[in-house]
Amino acid sequence: MNRGAFYGVIASLLWLRLHFPIWLILLILLAIYAVMGGYSYLSVIVRTTKRDVTGLTRYLQVLLRVRSYQKKNWTVPMVFETHVKKHPNKIAFVFEGREWTFKEIDEFSNKIAHVFEEAGFQPGETVALLLDNRPEYVAIWLGLAKAGLVTALLNHNLRDKPLLHCIQIADCKGVIFGADFCDAFTGVRDQLDSSIKQYAFDFKNNVSIPASSINLDMKMEEASPGRLSGPQRANYGDKMLYIYTSGTTGLPKAAVIRHSRFTFFVSATFFMSPMTCDDIVYDPLPLYHTAGGMVGAGQVLLFGCTAVLRKKFSASAFWKEAIQHQCTVAQYIGETCRYLLAAPPRPEDKSHSVRLMFGNGLRPQIWEEFVNRFSSSTRKLLIAEFYGATEGNANIINFDGRVGAVGFVSMIAPSVYPVALIKVNEDTGEPIRGEDGLCIRCKPGEPGMFVGMILRNHPIRDFHGYADPNATKKKVAVDVFKRGDAAFLSGDILEMDELGYLFFKDRTGDTFRWRGENVSTSEVEAVISNVAALKDCCVYGVEVPGAEGRAGMAAILDPERTLDLKVLATGMSKVLPSYARPLFVRLVKVIDLTGTYKLRKVDYQKEGFDVDKIKDEVYFFDATSQSYVLFTSALYEQLKSGKIRV
Repeated sequence: MNRGAFYGVIASLLWLRLHFPIWLILLILLAIYAVMGGYSYLSVIVRTTKRDVTGLTRYLQVLLRVRSYQKKNWTVPMVFETHVKKHPNKIAFVFEGREWTFKEIDEFSNKIAHVFEEAGFQPGETVALLLDNRPEYVAIWLGLAKAGLVTALLNHNLRDKPLLHCIQIADCKGVIFGADFCDAFTGVRDQLDSSIKQYAFDFKNNVSIPASSINLDMKMEEASPGRLSGPQRANYGDKMLYIYTSGTTGLPKAAVIRHSRFTFFVSATFFMSPMTCDDIVYDPLPLYHTAGGMVGAGQVLLFGCTAVLRKKFSASAFWKEAIQHQCTVAQYIGETCRYLLAAPPRPEDKSHSVRLMFGNGLRPQIWEEFVNRFSSSTRKLLIAEFYGATEGNANIINFDGRVGAVGFVSMIAPSVYPVALIKVNEDTGEPIRGEDGLCIRCKPGEPGMFVGMILRNHPIRDFHGYADPNATKKKVAVDVFKRGDAAFLSGDILEMDELGYLFFKDRTGDTFRWRGENVSTSEVEAVISNVAALKDCCVYGVEVPGAEGRAGMAAILDPERTLDLKVLATGMSKVLPSYARPLFVRLVKVIDLTGTYKLRKVDYQKEGFDVDKIKDEVYFFDATSQSYVLFTSALYEQLKSGKIRV
């Protein structure tokens, strides 16, 4: 046992002694020692008891809260209305110098509910929302939920085919688009069904709205700020949102977020972190994402907290605004932590009141440096790192500051929260099965895919999937640990240590994460193929020194060297958001295929962009010229040393 483990055992024993009689502790430990296999397991029990008891206590609070909502059949708007009644004049959101009270958000959302119900929309129908960060964003989908409608939260960076796909896959009956996204919407609206109603929002008096569009601002001026009369339009188990995720293949998938899923995810963050109703949350993340739009904004709707919103994250403004608004909690994604560390030291780094930061993607390599730099002069900054797919049924959280961990599984009672790691094929990502046809659990130290066991019709453990039933089927495995059971396949590779802590390792399948966004390789491949005269290509993510996630790299079949890289860069910029465009291009003479004629990219991914080992020409995207330049050995060394930042 190393020194850290020894001190952990001693600390846990002291904690047990403070809470239980010594004779009971000894009796339990001896029983465990005899039954479970000796000293090593006993050591694990002693070192993890405090963590597990704390986690179980907080998890019970989550269960009690969500089951209370289920029993009362309370939807998210109904919970929000209890806070409006309790403190109507409390600040709900702060944005660009304006403070929105709970009453103002409530009345705004009520107007939205009246407008769309009077327009003939029926409960269960879907309306797409194309808008940037602002309090009205949350108030709009909240109002639609009051009318029993489902809101598809569109990524406002999307254009052309991906944007069109997102509207169509959710079977939207209406679209709300902001003035800043008028061009993006009008670029696809002619390809939409003519019956889809179009609502223009936030168009100033001197700006005319597109033909055939309805002026939502004018409609709201005429609408009542009071609540809808009559019976409630939705139930606790009904759909409320679609939040888009790339998934493992293809175009973005519309993940189903029911009222039950929303309340569990938000409540779990609140109790497990833990937070209080008096917290002021700094939320600079996109509201169309789960982190910013559900976990962050949800603290306002379900627990009466206050949230400070921002159109876009800014490293230079982060701590300054946190101090200005007296924030006590802040959100992050891995990239934001790196940007904050890269910024020059300022007095604000330690003069803030933030005691807790929660999010996902903080790299183990910078974890301690981040905590040390941004802990205030009076308290240590607590990091609550969580993990879980938007559409998944299993989420975990690291609430005790274990460096690098994304959560844990109890080694004492693993069945309390039914998640597991299973062995998968490295190339295909498919589960490996034993002689009995069942999946194989990973042992501590073995990487495997994270899965969550499915319990149908359960408010927490059911898997609600996507708008596309076929996409849903691909994320479910059956006969996992016994005949007839089922599990959600996350597509992510994690690894567990001997204490049950889980560490993120990689993403399987055809998705990688770059600049906080999931990138679907098949989508990028389709765009490149079209721009490059239908040339074969494969896209994959590669690690870049000093950067979060994986940057895109495309291997393109071009044996005759006829590809015009300037045309390629221009063509991709018209269709793909910046984070999805490959940073590297590799021109190859042969594209490897599998036996089933699928592009094989595993070897390319392993080789990365090391030009000293690769015989093919590799090109690097130069942001200044907005084109690809030859990636030489000199550029490679500069990138490795951090002289070139991406």
